[in-house]
Amino acid sequence: MNKKFSIYVLLIVALLMASCGSQPASTAATPTAVPSGAVIAEGHIRPMQSVNLAFQGRGSVAGIMVKTGDQVKKGNALMKLDSYDQADAQLASAQLELTSAQQAFDTLIRNAGGARAQLWEAYMNAQVVRENAQKKWDGLNLHDINIHIADAQTTLQTRQTELNDAQAKFDAVQNLDPNSGRYKTAWDRLRAKQKAYDEAVTNLETDMRLRDDPQAALNATLAAEAEAKYQYDLTLNGANTDQLALAQATLDNAKAQVAAAQDALGNFELKAPFDGVVADVSVDLGQQVGPETIAISVIDPSQWIVETNDLTELEVVRLAQGQKVTMVPDALPDVKLTGVIQSISSAFTKQGGDIVYSVRILVDNPLDPRIRWGMTVEATFASLPK
Repeated sequence: MNKKFSIYVLLIVALLMASCGSQPASTAATPTAVPSGAVIAEGHIRPMQSVNLAFQGRGSVAGIMVKTGDQVKKGNALMKLDSYDQADAQLASAQLELTSAQQAFDTLIRNAGGARAQLWEAYMNAQVVRENAQKKWDGLNLHDINIHIADAQTTLQTRQTELNDAQAKFDAVQNLDPNSGRYKTAWDRLRAKQKAYDEAVTNLETDMRLRDDPQAALNATLAAEAEAKYQYDLTLNGANTDQLALAQATLDNAKAQVAAAQDALGNFELKAPFDGVVADVSVDLGQQVGPETIAISVIDPSQWIVETNDLTELEVVRLAQGQKVTMVPDALPDVKLTGVIQSISSAFTKQGGDIVYSVRILVDNPLDPRIRWGMTVEATFASLPK
């Protein structure tokens, strides 16, 4: 029977018994007086904060660290599955990788200042070497060197012609007796022309080196200076940008691996989401569980609320947020609770042909220790002043 009608029923019974004067006197209980204009509703008490926890992974329950009634702090381990240890080992490995990556990154940043200074010094030294090479190049008399080279090239051409001529004359007598005069004359002439040609080649190479060696040295120092500047410009905040990018990528990947391992570990462990009390442990050691199985319930008993869902449209308009409420639990009629309306639902439901609304009541502390989650209470809302 709806609780709001209980008082009326008691009144009717009392009147009927009083009207039967021929009957023996009875000892019926006197109903609680209801203030004029009050609204009565039935509700259920529950903690404001509560949660039913289930594992996100599947497995066998390997550890239950709490029992019903235990107080817990946020983050306390409550229960774990048999897959927890393997996931924990994977997390430990990922954390070691993260530590190594973080140390490498920190070392790169820490040593970056010295490395940048060294790169700057190398760049300055490269400039000095390039300047010396430039001075040697600028000090050359290229006009005279080029004239010498041209003369040496002309001489080499002449010696080449003479050598070719001597070779031809020797070829003509090479089948003669080596002791003959013609053979010896041709051979001696060929050797002299070969020597003259070799000297001409050496002279040309020497003259060309006077020009080409300083030029090659200058080109090499220009390339070295450019490379030194490039290496210096690569540094950002003292660290080589390529090295820094690689170290950062390694560090980010290590962090991602740790996060993934932590998520995986969380699938096989339940922790208290807030400070509170274990309201119920619903599974046993060795039991196979999954996401569909509620394993443990936790509540915060520091604040309780009562929710009603049977106030009609004619009654709810007589209520307001902050309005005082008195409540009596069905199981504890000697206990009187007080509170205020915290919120009134704007949405409605249909119940037995009536339009009804839910009301949330914030219960005043302290609460009788005998009160339990889910108990039915009768709530009386005093009428609003007109």
